[in-house]
Amino acid sequence: MTEMQPNTYPLPNVSNDLAGQVALVTGATSGLGWRFAQVLAAAGASVVAAGRRQERLDELVAEITAAGGTAAGVVMDMTDTDSILAGAAEAAAAFGTITILVNNAGIPDAQRAHKMSIDLIDRVFDTNLRGPFVLSCEIARHLIEQKLPGRQINIASISATNYDGHGAALYSVTKAGIARMSEVLAVEWARNHINVNCIAPGAFHSEMMDGMLERMGDFSGATPRKRLGDPAQLDSTLLYLCSPASDAVTGAIIKVDDGQSSR
Repeated sequence: MTEMQPNTYPLPNVSNDLAGQVALVTGATSGLGWRFAQVLAAAGASVVAAGRRQERLDELVAEITAAGGTAAGVVMDMTDTDSILAGAAEAAAAFGTITILVNNAGIPDAQRAHKMSIDLIDRVFDTNLRGPFVLSCEIARHLIEQKLPGRQINIASISATNYDGHGAALYSVTKAGIARMSEVLAVEWARNHINVNCIAPGAFHSEMMDGMLERMGDFSGATPRKRLGDPAQLDSTLLYLCSPASDAVTGAIIKVDDGQSSR
């Protein structure tokens, strides 16, 4: 019988202290990414916010700094490999090796598959799947070289497994790819102590969602609780996956959807 190891964890083992960690959040210029950057900074991490709009990055960094956090902004275009690699290097130069990556950047397609232009197909694939894969590998490579543990959290969607046939088929495909990417990279990098997990949100208020509501009308009444989620309701899941408390959790896909995909 295997002898039990002495208890080296506090009771309860739920620390969300991210002091000393350096977090990179993509798609941080609006919506969920904006909130994610603020949450990680409030938990003690030095945060690098990445996105395409410099003025929005400046605004976010100012908000985090005013609240007592530490942050910097990096312009990054997820459709441009050179921009991704340069942004990752700039982020590391700001505060040191990136130990937490939140792959949040994404765009919708909102069209029937056969009506999508090739340009739109390329942009959705590159932003939602190819770019995050390239960035994940770049961040992991530096962690592995330096023998440092890390956390990667990829933002998918319940549309990865639920699709109603009313458009956004490619968005669903790419989010399914993000979920599977989380599982396979978790296996590949487990030996390197890099935990890779995925959050699959339902319909939450965001800039992207507000645009959908304008096009489609308010569909919140069709959800089980007749509401859309508030981004703050994702805070605890994000912090759990970034923190020491989730040390044994890797390859997980956590739905946070208010019951929307269980109908």
